[in-house]
Amino acid sequence: MMSLLPQEAHRQALCRRANNESISKLHKIFRGTMRQTPPLKLHVPEPSGRPGHASDFSYLQLSEAGEVRKPELDISYKENTDLAFSLIRILDDEGRAVGPWADPPIDPELLRSGMQAMIKTRLFDARMLIAQRQKKISFYMQCLGEEAIGTGQALALEDGDMCFPSYRQQNILIAKGVPLVDMMCQLYSNERDPLKGRQLPVMYSMREKGFFSISGNLATQFVQAVGWAMASAIKGDTKIASAWIGDGATAAADFQTALTFAHVYQAPVVLNVINNQWAISTFQALAGGEHTTFAARGLGSGIVSVRADGNDLLTVIAVSRWAIDRARNNLGPTLIEWVSYRAGPHSTSDDPSKYRPADDWTRFPLGDPIERLKKYLIREGHWSEEEHQATQKAYEAEVMAAQKEAESYGSLLTGQTASVATMFEDVYAQMPWHLRRQRQQLGV
Repeated sequence: MMSLLPQEAHRQALCRRANNESISKLHKIFRGTMRQTPPLKLHVPEPSGRPGHASDFSYLQLSEAGEVRKPELDISYKENTDLAFSLIRILDDEGRAVGPWADPPIDPELLRSGMQAMIKTRLFDARMLIAQRQKKISFYMQCLGEEAIGTGQALALEDGDMCFPSYRQQNILIAKGVPLVDMMCQLYSNERDPLKGRQLPVMYSMREKGFFSISGNLATQFVQAVGWAMASAIKGDTKIASAWIGDGATAAADFQTALTFAHVYQAPVVLNVINNQWAISTFQALAGGEHTTFAARGLGSGIVSVRADGNDLLTVIAVSRWAIDRARNNLGPTLIEWVSYRAGPHSTSDDPSKYRPADDWTRFPLGDPIERLKKYLIREGHWSEEEHQATQKAYEAEVMAAQKEAESYGSLLTGQTASVATMFEDVYAQMPWHLRRQRQQLGV
């Protein structure tokens, strides 16, 4: 190995010392800068109100009724930003239908049907909540305060379209005219339970009504709906899918997976996010709704996305029709964030008084969907206070009669449930020998 000349070795030594001194100076400067930076802090979102405090909904990004534009069906998500941060509203505080989304007007008979479905849903929920407290069923979940959302979209969909619901869309079934006895038997898991006791109460499955089996795991219905919609497109069918999820479940990975597939393959699907402000017991901000909107999530995935008033049946029908028309005309998916409020507990296992102000529901700025529609219909001469009261009484009697019939087939309290023999059915096309033997041993 050749050795360096003395002059060259001296030059390189000087360079190394200069470099080391420069690096040392930089380290000192950097350390000084770091000493001036405050310690890092983790941000944990907090709700606007807790028990014992006044309700505060100032965080909601509301728009005046009628001020949000109605775009053409073929709008691009790049032209869609304002609709993801504003709020589409048709009914104003005086009960008037205003703005571009109110045109064309909705048939009054359709709105009357919607009113009847919402009233029946609320009465159904109330009776089933009592039944759970009486230990006749194990579990129940109301859609109190959210009746307009499922009802309105059910009225906008066509026969053959498929809904992939979450566990608070019983209003879809009621709006579609499903007999209350059939729904109650599923809740009671009795001998007339169409699902033979294999699903938790409220997890209905009615394919003939376009109501896909409810998944116990949250967010899976979004992936299922996108896949079903893709299959419909592959077959060259004309039917679309409608998916449902809550604000809390948008934090699940399946939500983003569904958005990716819906965007890439332009699936004919309506993606409904119900922002009712609370997940099981956590505020919607913990799912990412504090400094942005859930509709904005769709924009990031290249999907046309809008926010809409979920407590106004007129808005729900109008926006649902617009999104459904986009899907049916091969214009791709639409994500809709429905702003609403969960008026009751998350479920019968929940006590909301432990984590939110007791008066939140009465102070929610978008009001009660039934009262708002009632005000509009009376104003327009399509309803009356007398008819409202008569309708409630008639449906109270109908719900109670259905409950009496359903309980005649058994309930959790009586122990008259689905036969144990059903556990061997609907698994294999031909029952294998070992299951036949087990069934014989049980004597069923």
